[in-house]
Amino acid sequence: MKKVYISMFVLSSIFLSGCSDDYLDVNETESILTEDIELFNSNEGAATFTTAVYNKFLDFSMSSFSWVGMTSIASDDADKGSSPGDTGSDKDLMDALTYNPSSPSTSEIFRANYEGINRANRAISIIPTLDKADANIRERLVGEAKFLRAFMYFTLVKAYGGVPVIDHVPNPASEEDRLMQLTRKTPAEVYAFIEKDLTEAAAVLPLKSAYSASEKGRASQGAAYALLAKINLYQKNWQKVVDNCNLVTGYSLVANYASMFRLAGENDAESIFEIQGTGTVPIKGIAGYSNIQGARGAGGWGWGFNTPSQSLLNAYEANDVRKNATIIFAGTTLYDGRVVPTTVENPMYNYKAYSSSFTDAWETDTNIKYLRFAEVILMKAEALNELGQTADAIALLNQIRNRAGLANTTAVSQSDMRTAIWKERRVEMAFEHDRFFDLVRTGQAAAAFTIHGKTFVTGKHEVFPLPQAFIDEAGGLSTQNPGY
Repeated sequence: MKKVYISMFVLSSIFLSGCSDDYLDVNETESILTEDIELFNSNEGAATFTTAVYNKFLDFSMSSFSWVGMTSIASDDADKGSSPGDTGSDKDLMDALTYNPSSPSTSEIFRANYEGINRANRAISIIPTLDKADANIRERLVGEAKFLRAFMYFTLVKAYGGVPVIDHVPNPASEEDRLMQLTRKTPAEVYAFIEKDLTEAAAVLPLKSAYSASEKGRASQGAAYALLAKINLYQKNWQKVVDNCNLVTGYSLVANYASMFRLAGENDAESIFEIQGTGTVPIKGIAGYSNIQGARGAGGWGWGFNTPSQSLLNAYEANDVRKNATIIFAGTTLYDGRVVPTTVENPMYNYKAYSSSFTDAWETDTNIKYLRFAEVILMKAEALNELGQTADAIALLNQIRNRAGLANTTAVSQSDMRTAIWKERRVEMAFEHDRFFDLVRTGQAAAAFTIHGKTFVTGKHEVFPLPQAFIDEAGGLSTQNPGY
């Protein structure tokens, strides 16, 4: 019986998507029968294809242990933590910047994002053909899939530099598609693809306020513009940063910084895009995200990885409310009354990963906040300062500082403001998966890692190694990053 393939090999046989019979599950079926397409020819059926892309972000391989290792443990904001003898497979290597092309963390994130991209490509291909679904809903769902595809390519280009751009579901019989999957594009080409996806998504996505409560986690027009501003930031296209930040409307800073990282603060007025974790039954939380970062040892509740560094602690000014909202200290009482005894193995833990209701559960109600309005303000401030509009940048920076309980910045010159903005990003967004990439894009990495006692090799550590399995599969079509 003829089949219509909606899931195929991603980066050839080594990156095959998982299978399941339920489209509402995290995984999807490899293929469906031609006549079964009609089962999804409705508003609800069309939505399952895009929902499956969101669900990929709940996977342990996508958003949990390896992701924390690459974005946080590898940065100067965190140490490996846990017990000295527990390497966490390779988190000791991530911490020491001695990872290699066969390290599980870097390989897993590469593979997981391409699996997610494969889902997005399927959604973008199939949804327009479902003619019994409302045309406006189909258009929106494709826009969401393009946003998520852009999000994943942004992760890949930040982490690995140039990567293959797979813009459709590959045909395993096509030599052209084989080459597409195995040939790296330049970073500029990847960024151009991301920008195209986000521009098209922004044109069809609704405002955040237009979504119903049951759809609160879906991508909005504001999310597309905020992510556009962020890719402009990484390319130092300062005027575009300002222009896209100005298009992010309908959001505001919340008064209480700590509230954003508690259940009541999820999807609040400051939130632009976050991965949704639900601790209720059926459980759909981010697998292991809270548990791997929970306090370890007697009186603890987790594995104890990704512990705040002394360098991060020293970065907070006196009376900065963000310190106690970001760091769990041994021997203190948390906001929900939980006592963290001094018997836990590490002196500090990540408060932003804490779940009160499902503290020691594998899947919790903790969300990952990936885009919020405070970052939009900081991006605009950075861009304005680079454009010579330092006075306007100061006013924006002071909004962030004042919310944190701090006085206005003392920076006046463009150079001093640049440093002040970079420092503010660190303490404002600690443990929100940006620090490693911020250090690289701003040229601070070598000096920052030296302070933290790590050796950052210029010309090598700006990107992570491509998985050796991919390089082997590519057979010369793609080469490894320098130094690995």
